[in-house]
Amino acid sequence: MNKPRILQERELTLIQLYSQCQLGMTPKEFYNKWAVTYEQIALICSRSNSTVRRWFKQGNLHRNPSPNDLRHLAIMDFLLEHFEEIPASLWRLLCHK
Repeated sequence: MNKPRILQERELTLIQLYSQCQLGMTPKEFYNKWAVTYEQIALICSRSNSTVRRWFKQGNLHRNPSPNDLRHLAIMDFLLEHFEEIPASLWRLLCHK
């Protein structure tokens, strides 16, 4: 079994930067920017179709997405914008495929 790596100043700085990052995109912003369906948004956020539909409803049926949902949409937006710039080796590291 490998021993865990000790965090150096570089890694501690990265953790600090990440913890302060306000990465997020609302479902409505994502939907208005990209020609996607509610089902595709559900897939991106690992949510049910009915949950995503509630994000777009008004009144008592409306539900707010979680900060994690907003982060997923922001990351997907970034990936869609920069897909060609991301090397295949990095995709393999990120997605294990």
